[in-house]
Amino acid sequence: MSEDQPPDVKAYVVGDVHGHRDELADALRAQGLLDDSDDWAGGDAHLWFLGDFVDRGPDGVGAIDLAMRLQEQAGEAGGFAGTLLGNHEILLLGMYHFGDTEVPSDFGPRSFARSWEINGGLLADQDRLTDEHIEWLSTRPLMGHAADHLLMHSDTLEYLDWGSTIEEINETAAEILAGDDLADWWDIWRRMTTRYAFRGPDGPEVAQRLLEQFGGERIVHGHSVIADQLGIHPSQIEGPYLYAGGKVLGVDGGLFVGGPCLVVPLPWEPED
Repeated sequence: MSEDQPPDVKAYVVGDVHGHRDELADALRAQGLLDDSDDWAGGDAHLWFLGDFVDRGPDGVGAIDLAMRLQEQAGEAGGFAGTLLGNHEILLLGMYHFGDTEVPSDFGPRSFARSWEINGGLLADQDRLTDEHIEWLSTRPLMGHAADHLLMHSDTLEYLDWGSTIEEINETAAEILAGDDLADWWDIWRRMTTRYAFRGPDGPEVAQRLLEQFGGERIVHGHSVIADQLGIHPSQIEGPYLYAGGKVLGVDGGLFVGGPCLVVPLPWEPED
């Protein structure tokens, strides 16, 4: 999914929120994208949420509601607000649809309920889900473009198995999430949990492979907490993490473990 964006329009991406709805609103407000009533104030700006609204924090559905409202309001104002599907949204949906139904596996007991609980799932979020939430989440894309950046939630190469173009990948995910095949649902959840594809000496080459395949000058992802990448405490994070020879930008500040909610303008460059 790509959204046409004039070159003079500001673009922003938001990392993993994990139930911290009020912190998200404060971070958006600090960038001038939200007013004091939590309504869109970004004019023609483009904003992308990279997924993982839910789990581990108190108000995942509140964060989803905010994103849904901003999508509508931004469009009415001549801007754009889009959302990628994160692995925790897939987990939330899988729990909703399949609960504790056992997944066929050679590796012992597996179920969405079990993984949802282990990964910080909250009954308060499940209880507040509506048909509108389910429909909206189930039709979010896995990948997109903004300001000549390739947007993806997870720092993984698993996307390549779902198609050779962004459109194919998003269509494949939409078909799976519109269906009721437990094994297919579990497979997309499991694959979206993998990470660290761009680390190490081969990172720049791996990133370049994806950029050549899908377009863009730089990859932007959430999913992997920057503090874990750097071996520091999340409270020490002050901005996104540029790595893999400048080809990849990580924006998950680790909000649920005490890090910041990062709302990052694109293009982003480190301060001298």
